[in-house]
Amino acid sequence: MDTTILIAQIAGIVAGGAPLVLAAVGETFTERAGVVNLSLDGSLMLSALAAFVIGVGSGSVLVGALSGMFVGLMVALVVAFSSIELKQNQVAVGFVLTLLCRDLAIFLGTPHRSEPGLPVPYMPIPILKDIPVLGPIFFDQNLFTYLSFVAIIGAWFWIFRTKAGLALRTVGERPETAFARGVNVNLSRYLYAALGGALVGLGGAAYTLSITTSWVETQIAGNGWIALAIVIFGGWNPFRVALGVYLVAALRAFVTGIQGQVGRQVVELLNALPWVLMLATLMLVSSSEWLLKVTPRRLHPLIHALLRARPPAALGTVFEQEGRS
Repeated sequence: MDTTILIAQIAGIVAGGAPLVLAAVGETFTERAGVVNLSLDGSLMLSALAAFVIGVGSGSVLVGALSGMFVGLMVALVVAFSSIELKQNQVAVGFVLTLLCRDLAIFLGTPHRSEPGLPVPYMPIPILKDIPVLGPIFFDQNLFTYLSFVAIIGAWFWIFRTKAGLALRTVGERPETAFARGVNVNLSRYLYAALGGALVGLGGAAYTLSITTSWVETQIAGNGWIALAIVIFGGWNPFRVALGVYLVAALRAFVTGIQGQVGRQVVELLNALPWVLMLATLMLVSSSEWLLKVTPRRLHPLIHALLRARPPAALGTVFEQEGRS
């Protein structure tokens, strides 16, 4: 295969994975704070619709993106409020919300299926775009792809290299300890749920403003569940999460590339592969301790790097915070 074509294909995979990166990094923030936002799939769809309709109506990609972020933020805050204030089960509330948002998006989006979208122009970065190999892949992209890079690097640095990130991890692991050290646990959970939800909404906006450039609900539905699985696969680490996203994006690009060469049934089967791989990965992650026992010691570093994933200890729990609201 020609090198230029290969580089272009890799650049397309990076761009195609941007919405899922934004959503998965957003969920990583939320779950690091101890909140499970299971509404991800419906939230992605509803924010994608809001971004498309408002973006097209206003003629502004920026307004559309902000609209999508607002929808994602509000949905996430409903999950946080129901858990923190109403003491409801986060998983149950999130599941109901994903169904509600999904059906609402399908209903409200019906009149907009034939509308043309707002294509996001490419924004090549001078000098950097001319770097051999890396330039076309990372520096000749559109705004949403650049934002996905910022999300990956910024989230990793914030979580693992700042004092605020240490407080975030403590809130998700041992909220009692965080509270004893002066951290307002419930306020932190609200803030990170809002941040995560906004990133999910931005991911939804990226689908209809950058990838599909139209409202096609079938191309967005299901991506929220994949994002949730990728967060687990990535061990709540932004770089590993991004790796999982790009693997899924590469598989999808492969399926798209061979559609004209195989039968429809084969294509449908290949389209199901991301789900099969996610299920297999989750099973492997959950059995990593067993794998360490039955595999040669020389393979242990690889297993640790790829499969070791322990969720935040306080994930999905309610913290009874006294003395602060």
